[in-house]
Amino acid sequence: MDVVDRFLANAPSDRLEFLRARFDAGLAWVHFPVGLGGLGAPRETQQEVERALAHTPQLDTGVQAIGLGMAAPTILAFGTEGQKKRFLRPLWTGEEIWCQLFSEPGAGSDLATLATRAVKDGDEWVVDGQKVWTSGAHHARWAILVARTDPDLPKHRGLTYFICDMRAPGVEVRPLRQITGEAEFNEVFLTGVRLSDDLRLGEVGDGWRVARTTLMNERVAIGGGPVRQGGGMIGLVADAWREHPALRTHDLHQRLLALWVEAEVTRLSGVRLREQLAAGQPGPEGSGMKLSFARLNQALTGFEVEFHRDLGYDDWAFRRSDSVDFLGRGPGYRYLRAKGNSIEGGTSEILRNIIAERVLGLPSEPRADKDVPWKDLPR
Repeated sequence: MDVVDRFLANAPSDRLEFLRARFDAGLAWVHFPVGLGGLGAPRETQQEVERALAHTPQLDTGVQAIGLGMAAPTILAFGTEGQKKRFLRPLWTGEEIWCQLFSEPGAGSDLATLATRAVKDGDEWVVDGQKVWTSGAHHARWAILVARTDPDLPKHRGLTYFICDMRAPGVEVRPLRQITGEAEFNEVFLTGVRLSDDLRLGEVGDGWRVARTTLMNERVAIGGGPVRQGGGMIGLVADAWREHPALRTHDLHQRLLALWVEAEVTRLSGVRLREQLAAGQPGPEGSGMKLSFARLNQALTGFEVEFHRDLGYDDWAFRRSDSVDFLGRGPGYRYLRAKGNSIEGGTSEILRNIIAERVLGLPSEPRADKDVPWKDLPR
């Protein structure tokens, strides 16, 4: 591509300056508008850009995943011009890390029942509540936050979406220890946190619609990312199979073949999903990809541990995770970490409901609380 060649001819050597220059050249996400890291080009052009820049400084997706996959498309869809100019560039370069303040102890699968309150006080909002399972909050400069602004309305209609300053007074981040011993997740306590109204994303009371955009992008980001044939987790398992012939059995061979077919079907479904995305925003089909990803990842990591006949994990020390490198770690870590795949980004049970109702058109489950004011719901 000519634009890539012109960029590389004058690109800085310093990593951060290179990423800043790449953003300014419109090569961050080419389908975004000019001036916001893009060229207004077709979405599929991004793959050509990534191939051409494969050996240049790259993003740390283990830390930046929430900003790139969830915050950025939501800011693009609902943010003001000032918000887009302020947040998108440092988000993409990794100068500012983002986290997601959605789930609560009493509002996980049913996110719309969340209780964190935001009360208007002049030109500011005062936020009080608790969030949980917040990946990377200990790194984050900013967060995407959904809070209740009108308890007199039904649960889906009294919500507003904010950008939360994670350095604001009243924000407390506490680690949550995982089965691996690490603390990749956190719980976040918000006590009298004051956010200016220019940190509101979308209209007051329209938070559920904005949040749905985030959630649909989240599921595509988790389950629908580009993978080459034989790449990702199935590639690691296949490599281990080739390298250790003495560990092979007929039963394991049959299971590996079935997993290979499932991985390839999932990969090709992801290709089709990304082609659909080229025509607009993600829809409920992303839930199917995320569901398939979780199921396949758990099956593959289980197979890997069984094949090696050893968990291969003995470091249970508590520590903060600097990044998430699923494929770069050992089989034992992958097996343990994959248990969270069917919970994070929407539980598999909830995703099956979404697929049934919004993709297959089956009758909805009865929802007696749909039109009841939130303050009257039992808790």
